[in-house]
Amino acid sequence: MEKETKISIRPGSIVMVILVIAGAYVIWFLRDLILLVLTAIVLASAIRPGVLFFMRYRLPRPLAVLMMYLLVFGAVFVVVYFFLPPILREAGTFLGSLPKYLETIDVPFSSASSLFSGGNSTLSSFLSIQQAFADTSQGAIRLVTTFFGGIFSSVLVVVLSFYFAVQEAGIENFLRIIVPLPQEEYVVSLWRRAQTKIGLWMQGQLMLSVLAGILVYLGLLIIGAPFPLLLGVLTALCEVIPIFGSLFAGAVAVAVTWSTFGVALGFIVAGLFVVVNQFEANLIYPLVVKKIVGVPPLLVIVALIAGADLAGFLGAFLAVPFAAIIHEFIEDLDRGRRVRAGNS
Repeated sequence: MEKETKISIRPGSIVMVILVIAGAYVIWFLRDLILLVLTAIVLASAIRPGVLFFMRYRLPRPLAVLMMYLLVFGAVFVVVYFFLPPILREAGTFLGSLPKYLETIDVPFSSASSLFSGGNSTLSSFLSIQQAFADTSQGAIRLVTTFFGGIFSSVLVVVLSFYFAVQEAGIENFLRIIVPLPQEEYVVSLWRRAQTKIGLWMQGQLMLSVLAGILVYLGLLIIGAPFPLLLGVLTALCEVIPIFGSLFAGAVAVAVTWSTFGVALGFIVAGLFVVVNQFEANLIYPLVVKKIVGVPPLLVIVALIAGADLAGFLGAFLAVPFAAIIHEFIEDLDRGRRVRAGNS
């Protein structure tokens, strides 16, 4: 005789399901605000090593945080004020010459060529942006507000990140509020380890990008390649993507130089990027990046693609910190599995 199976659903379970669905809806409805809060947390974590550095000289924590913010915003303003106009001029010239480059390389990019030569809408849009940034003081403000989706969003990110950085345990207190009590200590411990990794990874990656960009710019300037500043900035930005970033920047630089000055100088530019990559692999990475328990490059690439696809710029910005947290969590799972296997 078969046994009857009774399934009972308690009222508490129904309430829990409703609460989970309602919570998911609230998170989706407030996703933009949540992205801004997460961005503020990441920024506060990124400047934490610098804050600790100033605090070693007996500066109060609020003053140390203020010093870091002044340094960061001062550096951004200097870069925008002095380098943005020439970069835009080179970029405008490059876009205007792009159809010629594509025809010279003899690659079937007719559709891409018509994009820049037909209605000339892309070039016109870029030139209008260049004109809008003619006044560098206003251009700096517009650049920052564009990144964070408006003046209100940028101010909110700065204020929240300043608050999280000034409070010694500000982020941990925030996590204790939103995390269930049984998992509270583990989540806080996981965040502390990931926070250290995020700050050091960002410092190492920033140093790597700046050095690569400077080396490429100086090398292209010495050998007389076209658009040295633009290609140097492109190299610095592409360095954020492990492995493939430098390959893409090198391919663009070689193609542009080859189209303008011929095969010989194109090979010289290719040699320059090989030298820079070897310099990174054998000197910068061992001295800077490998000292940090880093995130695997493949995980970074997947995280960047997924973050950009899900949430645009902020998603890409938050991708690596989330990858660092996921990496720490996976390592915890692996350690727990090995401990259980050893005890059995």
